[in-house]
Amino acid sequence: MFRTRTDLCILLSIVCASVLSAEALAQTATSGNALGNRGLPGEGGLHSVIATANVDIYVQEPNGAPVESLAVVTLTTLAGQVYQQGTTKAGYVRFNDVPPTEYRIQVVAPAYERATKNVDALANSSTRVTIVLRPGSNSGDTALAAGLASMPPKAQKEMAKAMEMLRASKPNVARGHLDAANRLAPNQAEVSYLFGVYSSQLDDWTQAKAHWTETLELYPRHFRALLSLSEISIREKKPREAAEYLKRASEVEPSSWRPHAILAEAYYMQHSRDEAMKEAERALELGRGQAAMVQPLLAQCLAERGDRDKAISTLQVYLQDHGVDAAAKKQLESLQNPKAPATSTDVAGSTNEVDMSTLIAAAKALPVPSSWMPLDVDDKMPPVEPGTSCALDEVVQNAGKRLQELVKNVDRFTATELVSDESINKWGLPSSPEKAQFDYIVSMEETRRGALSVEEYRERRAASKDFPEAVMTSGLPALVVIFHPYYAGNYEMTCEGLARWNSRLAWQVHFRQRKDKPNTIRSYRMGLEGQGYPVALKGRAWIAADSYQIVRLETNMVAPMPQIRLAAEHVNIEYAPVQFRNGALEMWLPANVEVYYDWKGRRVHRRHTFSNYLLFSVDDKQKISAPKGQEAAPPENEKPN
Repeated sequence: MFRTRTDLCILLSIVCASVLSAEALAQTATSGNALGNRGLPGEGGLHSVIATANVDIYVQEPNGAPVESLAVVTLTTLAGQVYQQGTTKAGYVRFNDVPPTEYRIQVVAPAYERATKNVDALANSSTRVTIVLRPGSNSGDTALAAGLASMPPKAQKEMAKAMEMLRASKPNVARGHLDAANRLAPNQAEVSYLFGVYSSQLDDWTQAKAHWTETLELYPRHFRALLSLSEISIREKKPREAAEYLKRASEVEPSSWRPHAILAEAYYMQHSRDEAMKEAERALELGRGQAAMVQPLLAQCLAERGDRDKAISTLQVYLQDHGVDAAAKKQLESLQNPKAPATSTDVAGSTNEVDMSTLIAAAKALPVPSSWMPLDVDDKMPPVEPGTSCALDEVVQNAGKRLQELVKNVDRFTATELVSDESINKWGLPSSPEKAQFDYIVSMEETRRGALSVEEYRERRAASKDFPEAVMTSGLPALVVIFHPYYAGNYEMTCEGLARWNSRLAWQVHFRQRKDKPNTIRSYRMGLEGQGYPVALKGRAWIAADSYQIVRLETNMVAPMPQIRLAAEHVNIEYAPVQFRNGALEMWLPANVEVYYDWKGRRVHRRHTFSNYLLFSVDDKQKISAPKGQEAAPPENEKPN
């Protein structure tokens, strides 16, 4: 039984460290399964003896239309074991006669981001599942992922192990897994690419270049191979060759900041200052804080064009977050205290050669992407509709009004909460999930002007376990108050444009905690009564263009928190409409939440599913009792006005 009180004027705590028929159109799924020689249930005339289930999967675009291109659909057990695999036709595939249990569905299709969803296949029935794919790039890693998904399951596991060992900089251990993957699935571009990463970690750049060149022969639009080869070209002082690789990389992933950052360096090496500035500014627009390492180069170009004041201000902004960059400090000092006029060649020689390796290291994509943690929100900007303008102030103001309505009209809401928790092992593979179920109650009110309070009650349902991993996540429904007028001013916000999400148009807004404002939304706390550690957040929200309700929210930490050994965290929240009992008012509340974190070496993926919502207004005569044994909230007539 848990109770958490949150006063938003001081702290909104997420206690994450508690000690405590279209059937005729479908292609048939492949018959390979995890049962070995036992065969599928229902085969051999056993339909009347063994209960089976059918799973109908519909793959759609955000506007509701079927995904026409081929998609690879993989059905796995919750322990990560591949059960069956199939491909779609006209956005549909069916898995027949599968054992009735819970599965994870993974869908990979070119030009779309990878999607996963859990489904409970019921005995002696057909279960319909709709999976919406978010647009990705026109090719790149999304198409490559489709090829990986079609590899034999054993090869996929060897690849996962090799990737994790390379991420841990253990190339000698990774080599055995790469050899095994290559035997099981020869002539795969991603295997060849990882061999290149292996060679680069051994400082064998000649062999790395050979592997990455082979990667492009197998798959010419391999994004990370293009970036890696551009890095080698920069090392070899061949900026024109690097620029060609980077232009191709930018075509593959137009929303990624990384090729623009390295391309700025390549143009600068060719003395194309205007082009270098253009690419640097584009990198900052797309990558924001992640692309900050391009600012010294941008300042260099500005100074050489005679705009010394702007160059100084650019470096000052950069050094606020990167004060340990000695080269940038020296660059700033030389601009603020010029002893004598210097030629552009002298300036470049004194600063930019030092910056080159720093910039390349920062801009180069992670050589081996995480197999379980989603990309950082600033890694690339999701696509938006071309030619649409966005009035940021209007969007944020209207979204804030919706939140004011929520606080004004909703006294409490109740829900059933299902928590599913997976530990990620050293190979990046998930464990069997631990589950817990709670009766969940949230009470919110404005205790005084400028101060919101949220109280959460959880009571474990009979036969359910407590929170897995002895780690409790709370405060998730209140994250959305980032856009409440009391707190929106604490964030830098940018409207990126009009996007599509689940068949509706939504304004895509990026936010980031301001350095000059307090972190009042989120903290980690060691124990329910322990010290709180405020977390600076950045993220992206999708705000419905018609109603200004927030329909989706993603967050990351601005920076790791070494003081509590929290290396990374990512939160995805999808919202759905909920009505009051009398149907007079509709509010959007969390429906599905996914939390990923890497804390003290423990890597966890946790899902929260909320259902059976009931909303109770401030004027509702019926009250909700606090769970037995917990303190009740004050009567409505005692609440502040």
